[in-house]
Order: sequence, then C-alpha cells, then structure tokens
Amino acid sequence: MNRVAVALLSAILLLGCSASSDEASTLSPEAAEGRATARSNGCAACHGADGQGGVGPAFVGLYLSDRELVDGSIVVADRDYLYESITQPAAKLVAGYRGRMPSNNLDDAQVESIMAWIEELAAP
Repeated sequence: MNRVAVALLSAILLLGCSASSDEASTLSPEAAEGRATARSNGCAACHGADGQGGVGPAFVGLYLSDRELVDGSIVVADRDYLYESITQPAAKLVAGYRGRMPSNNLDDAQVESIMAWIEELAAP
C-alpha cells in the first residue's frame, strides 16, 4: 500500500472511531452522572441504557415535549414534570404504556442528575 492510501485509510478509521464514540464523552459531568445513576438503579431496564426507551418511555427527546397522559390530558415534560415523575411515578401516567414505574429511593441529587441527563438528551 502506498503512503497516500495508508493516510486515507487512517483518516477514515479515525473518523469512524470518533463518530461511534461513547455518548458519555459529550455529556456534562452532571448528565454523565445521571446516566450512570439511571443505569445502576434499574431505570435503564425500561427506559433504555442510553435513554432510547423500551418498555418505558424514551428519555431521548423527552425534555420539553408534550406528553399525553392516560386521562387524555397533555402536559409539557418540563423540570417539574420530570421531578414529579421520578419521585412520584404514579402521579401522571403516560398514555400507551402498560407497565407502571416502580417507586424508588433516589435522593434529590440523584434525581437532579437524571434530570440533567434527560435535558441533554433533548438536543438532536
């Protein structure tokens, strides 16, 4: 292989590695802590390891979006909604999900860090 081909191949490999780098490297420290907290406290089992959703609603794109509740009302997923949904899971139930989020023992700092992660996942 000539030097130009080697340089081109190296550049392509470097671009591919940076494009597939871990999401955590682009998160603020608080959001990265929230991601770790969600993963270690079972949230990721339903909401996805990277917030992509699953049995439970996705965290990706959630912040400041409209959420339809089982009673047909619409709420905005702002900080108050997120805090209430994490600390009082049965307070407002999202339409379209059969499972119910269990209560948890997260402290305020953990809740704040998860909320920071959800907020950062709102950006495309």
